[in-house]
Amino acid sequence: MCEKKLILVLGDQLSFNNPALQQVDPAADTILLAEVTEETRYVRHNRHKIALIFSAMRHFRDELAARGHTVIHYPLEQGLGTLQAAVERALAESGAACVHACVPGEYRLHESMMQWEKTAGVPVTLHPDSRFLASTDYFRQWARGRKQLRMEYFYRAMRKRYHLLLEEDGTPAGGRWNYDAENRGGWRGQVTVPARPRPQKDQVTLSVIREVQAAFPDHPGDLERFSYAVTAQQAQLEFDWFVEHALGHFGTYQDALAEESPWLFHAVVSMYLNIGLLEPLACCRQVEAAWREGKCSLADAEGFIRQVLGWREYVRGIYWLFMPDYRERNGFDAREPLPSWFWNGQVEMRCLSRALRQTLDLGYAHHIQRLMVIGNFALLAGLDVRAVCDWYLAVYVDAFEWVELPNTLGMALHADGGLMASKPYAASGKYIQRQGDHCRQCRYDPARTTGENACPYNALYWRFIDRHEKTLAGNGRMGLVLSNWDKRPRQERRAIVEWGDRVLEQLLRDPA
Repeated sequence: MCEKKLILVLGDQLSFNNPALQQVDPAADTILLAEVTEETRYVRHNRHKIALIFSAMRHFRDELAARGHTVIHYPLEQGLGTLQAAVERALAESGAACVHACVPGEYRLHESMMQWEKTAGVPVTLHPDSRFLASTDYFRQWARGRKQLRMEYFYRAMRKRYHLLLEEDGTPAGGRWNYDAENRGGWRGQVTVPARPRPQKDQVTLSVIREVQAAFPDHPGDLERFSYAVTAQQAQLEFDWFVEHALGHFGTYQDALAEESPWLFHAVVSMYLNIGLLEPLACCRQVEAAWREGKCSLADAEGFIRQVLGWREYVRGIYWLFMPDYRERNGFDAREPLPSWFWNGQVEMRCLSRALRQTLDLGYAHHIQRLMVIGNFALLAGLDVRAVCDWYLAVYVDAFEWVELPNTLGMALHADGGLMASKPYAASGKYIQRQGDHCRQCRYDPARTTGENACPYNALYWRFIDRHEKTLAGNGRMGLVLSNWDKRPRQERRAIVEWGDRVLEQLLRDPA
């Protein structure tokens, strides 16, 4: 064991529970934080994401220094191209004889870091990321021997492991494991959405915003509207507000779509969990306590905990279990080019335009906007899987490949052949109409399948069913849909498919 360590802290690992920091010796070791070009440009990252991470890194730097640590911080303006270049420079400056870091969240970076010992010429130790509640080894053991991997069964195991929402005898609170059926309410302005407080921007954050605006003029993100927490304390205050003021309606309206608010009753904390400002187990226990104190329903609490303890841990397990081959899957052979309007939101479908514009401006959209509006269109249109995945990775503040890829390739696009989801999440315009109020301000009619004012989702949905009928026939959950399609007169089916072809050609045509 070397006497002087260089401890690298990545921008999505800003937690004092970072395992690489657990054995730090303030008298001998140096901690490195580096803003490098490669990590900002391998996809066209939203400027909100870059600003959030850089500001959070600089605040974490200052907190480390206040605790007596020696810190090297390389800002973006120093022009370091890669993390390896930053590490090699910091080794020379600090005199450290080895490097310690936490395993990164993305496969490409892990592969690169595994070569550092050879290229940098010093020992490199990568510590397992203990901030997650299911280690990669635990998930691999859970998955071993199972014919199908389903989140619901993993989630139940995790509930038992951490004793969350359980009765004293170990049975689920309320007698059911899952209250998803009570979490699907549509939005019609039934309840006033509470005003959401946002943290004040200090000089560190204001400086970062100016730098990001200058360095990334062609990236999406309206930084005039930047309002994310950049410290653990700020993130906790936002989460406390959610528990007190929004959790009580979160369950009912978590699948809702609304013109009135991009946030509705969502927690909006996934980005803080994903960069280390909040700890997942603490959040789950705080929500459970709120339910036991009568501040929310069981369905509200269970819906939140399922997303964090269940889904978040599950997608990470899938990612590390099946990479790198997982990224290359394309079960429906989807290869249509990504339309240019994915980068500006200029499409006449109201729900899609609103979800895209919100995504690009704020770096945020909730899971139904991502899955059943944007993802649903990409699935039905047969958009190129790699292009869609890269887009999702670029535009969302909380997007890192471990969480983005399974959610996009597996859930939204069903490109993994059913590994993640038991059926494709394909839907017509009627689903979107039921979940929100966008259709009232749209030129398209969700009740019509063909004709100039027909909602494009309708014909595209049946075109997708027709095009992939043989593949879908092997899926038991698609039997009723396929049967209903086959019962329609052949001439009617042909007319719908032909209209779908026409609509898709128009939508994919580059206006330039």
